[in-house]
Amino acid sequence: MTGAVLSALAVAGAALLLGLGWAGGRWHARRGERATGLALGTPVERATFHTLHTASLAAPPLRAGLTEDAARKAAKRLRSLLGTEALCLTDRQSVLAWDGPGADHHERRAMARVAVMLDSGRSMSVRTECTRPDCPLKWAVFAPLTGEDGVLGALVAYGSRESAVLVRAATELARWVSVQLELSELDRSRTRLMEAEIKALRAQISPHFIFNSLAAIASFVRTDPERARDLLLEFADFTRYSFRRHGEFTTLAEELRSIEQYLALAGARFGDRLKVTLQVAPEVLPVALPFLCLQPLVENAVKHGLEDSTGECLITIAARDSGAEAVITIEDNGVGMDPAVLRRILAGERGGPSAGIGLTNVDERIRQVYGNAYGPVIETEVGAGMKISLRIPKYRAGVHSSGPGQQQPRY
Repeated sequence: MTGAVLSALAVAGAALLLGLGWAGGRWHARRGERATGLALGTPVERATFHTLHTASLAAPPLRAGLTEDAARKAAKRLRSLLGTEALCLTDRQSVLAWDGPGADHHERRAMARVAVMLDSGRSMSVRTECTRPDCPLKWAVFAPLTGEDGVLGALVAYGSRESAVLVRAATELARWVSVQLELSELDRSRTRLMEAEIKALRAQISPHFIFNSLAAIASFVRTDPERARDLLLEFADFTRYSFRRHGEFTTLAEELRSIEQYLALAGARFGDRLKVTLQVAPEVLPVALPFLCLQPLVENAVKHGLEDSTGECLITIAARDSGAEAVITIEDNGVGMDPAVLRRILAGERGGPSAGIGLTNVDERIRQVYGNAYGPVIETEVGAGMKISLRIPKYRAGVHSSGPGQQQPRY
């Protein structure tokens, strides 16, 4: 999803926490809860700090979505936020987690009330009508948990008496939980989008390229069987990497190794017409970056440098250390492109079969992961080749390679 949506949700979450902190502070102050640790001011201020700290611990499980495991991990923290006798989280069909006493005889009643709340979509406060003299759960607040598809379930807070402060605090807490669930939906949507884009890149691996690679390998079987064997191994490793199923991210070392294999196969077909220069600083090899974000750029350079011309193709691939970033450049002396046409391609206006999806795909994925400030910088002109520069942050939250052990390129 867009950065604007994420920012809006973050602002909404902060506002809800502030409101929840105030309501929770009032609730804890009225209940006479003792503050622990350092003196942080008034009872309301201490309770607000406690609220914010506990919310930070409850948020990570909720980012996994409204599941039984996530609800179980979050329920205790959420109950602590409200200071209630018991709390439960439900989906539309059943209780997912219960923290506190009374589960044995209140769960069924809770789901009957949740069914009523699902129809209205509004919070409600009701007497539990529990007749057990030893049960402290005399009043319950039912607040809806919402997402993109409407009401997903409920947060139910139980108290020993009716309280307008508890109603407000439980409602605010349910809204905060709903924000976390929306963020989990955005995370899943982002993951699905990146997986779809990787599938699109895999689909772009041309059958024409595969056929020509195998044909080139076959041509060496009789004349140079050792080279044919090496090329066949390169082909196997290249396809294995390109179609791997684990992880959205890889390391620069692994991506360069795949590029090395691609260029070996291209060199078997084009021979001395392909000249490649590699200039890679060893310290940037462990940097994590989106899977298959460089190989399409090199493939584009080969296409415009060899397939679209009759001369030599000179390709330079460089990766250097630049403080907190790795700077990667891919440059060729091919036919180049009209900058106006390039702008239309990057805008999604693909006007012809030669436009392809590789460059646009890489541009979109880099911006999604790192922000618009990190989109590729492209210098080109008709007949003047093309130079693509990428700045990749060395460290970014959520960006780490989850693939197999790194395999160093052979230089």
